[in-house]
Amino acid sequence: MTTVYQTYATHVADALAALVARGDLPAGLNHAPVTVEAPRDADHGDLATNAAMVLAKPAGMKPRDIAVGIAQYLADLPDVTSTEVAGPGFLNIRLKLGVWAGELATILSDGPAYGRSAMGAGQRVNVEYVSANPTGPMHMGHCRGAVVGDALANLLAYAGFTVTREYYINDAGGQVDTLARSAHLRYLEALGGVVTIPEGYYPGDYLVPVGQALAAEFGDTYALLPESEWLTLFRTRSVAMMMDLIRADLGLLGISHDVFFSEASLGDAVGAALADLDAKGLIYEGILEAPKGEAADDWEPRPQTLFRAMKFGDDSDRALKKSDGSWTYFAGDVAYHYDKLRRGFTALVDMFGADHGGYVKRMTAAVAALSGGTVALDVKLVQMVRLFRAGEPVKMSKRSGSFVTLADVVGEVGKDVVRFIMLTKKADSQLDFDFAKVVEQSRDNPVFYVQYAHARVNSLGRRAAAAGMELPEPDLSRLDAEELALVKFAAQWPKTVEAAAASREPHRIAFYLNDLAAAFHSLWNRGNDDPARRFLREDDLPLTAARLALARGIAQVIANGLGVMGVEPVEEML
Repeated sequence: MTTVYQTYATHVADALAALVARGDLPAGLNHAPVTVEAPRDADHGDLATNAAMVLAKPAGMKPRDIAVGIAQYLADLPDVTSTEVAGPGFLNIRLKLGVWAGELATILSDGPAYGRSAMGAGQRVNVEYVSANPTGPMHMGHCRGAVVGDALANLLAYAGFTVTREYYINDAGGQVDTLARSAHLRYLEALGGVVTIPEGYYPGDYLVPVGQALAAEFGDTYALLPESEWLTLFRTRSVAMMMDLIRADLGLLGISHDVFFSEASLGDAVGAALADLDAKGLIYEGILEAPKGEAADDWEPRPQTLFRAMKFGDDSDRALKKSDGSWTYFAGDVAYHYDKLRRGFTALVDMFGADHGGYVKRMTAAVAALSGGTVALDVKLVQMVRLFRAGEPVKMSKRSGSFVTLADVVGEVGKDVVRFIMLTKKADSQLDFDFAKVVEQSRDNPVFYVQYAHARVNSLGRRAAAAGMELPEPDLSRLDAEELALVKFAAQWPKTVEAAAASREPHRIAFYLNDLAAAFHSLWNRGNDDPARRFLREDDLPLTAARLALARGIAQVIANGLGVMGVEPVEEML
């Protein structure tokens, strides 16, 4: 069904068309920037539109003149009680209370579909996230990017995009050779040998079962043979077992990918991608100036094969080959994104760790060059998570094997707590994860606060049944202005979805749910001071039915939002 905001966006569009038809507004203006939103201050009305402000300059008119014309049109609508031109030309609109009762009916009838959008129009979007090296189990350094990427994929799908969730397996670099050598030592250990893990190898106990599996499969065949006889085989087997471990870890967070793309499978794709760039005149031989500050790993004071990245907004052109003739890491990434483009995606999203911020411009330049500017790469930077226990920071070191695994954290606090907390701040800002605070039952814990709102609604139904209340069909006209103010907040959910999807910021969902829960708790607490404001009124069953319908509507929106976040709504809290 059509929401209030959609309905009045159509009314504003009709008003603009009427002004054009009367000759009071030029034809042919771009109306795309026109919005209908909730005003920042609820005292200003129910809705506000920026139409006059964004159209004034291209129309060559004063904003107030356009606003007055729109206001006159809207004032004649049966559900509008008043229109007011504010400031230089913003237009505030007040509606009859029945409009919001109708919106509550829409929430209840649409149920899980309320807030879903068609804005994506089925466009194919590739979201690549996690992409951790396949050298060990998932640890908390990977967790935030995994959750943010997965929630973003959920959000885009909810907003009408066709989403592919992708994991890039870095299985062609030196780190997987180190993994194979580390696994070989564990293989020897499984055969009864005494081994010492050298500096630079992976010392974690997670490789013990890998060694045991290799020993069970091959016996002592590779115990005494030179590295050249077993390195490739052990690398393949070890990566496969590490990816099984990683998939299982991600599964604990409710995360699954559609595609696992192997770097080793790129093969001739690098040559094909660079041939494409070369055909466009974007590759040349030259000498780069020495970078300022720290030396870049792809800079050499000699002629190199370079990509004209500066032509697409980068700070420098970028090397594609090393002095030994092998491709740079950047060249492999160019080929990988070339492959994504050949698969027909119309938009690409990559989740990068914040320490890769310097890599963003070169990759967006490469995609712009390869696609001819038709496909944009949106890189989201994800900051680190700081872990605290008893107020003390938890130290982590993957190289020493002393890191906090994702499985351990999920086992201690639960999937839903981890996912929710990872979305409580913008991805590029630092996040603190305190094991004690994320499970405490207080207003300061957003996980509890939002879940408690949902659980409270469910408790109402149980309490009404226990009291033997036989409730009539809800008459939503019984709800007053204070109660319907909560519906106004819930009605912002579809707009929140579209804004979050457009900006690709899933944390906005967590922010919205926290605010909606706060508004619900506030209304609930009014009943503590005034019994007449309680949701359950045995002396007025029709009013109780209406208030329970209101509560169910709020719970539905909370459940829908939690679903986008990948969090299960709680039915009951002890």
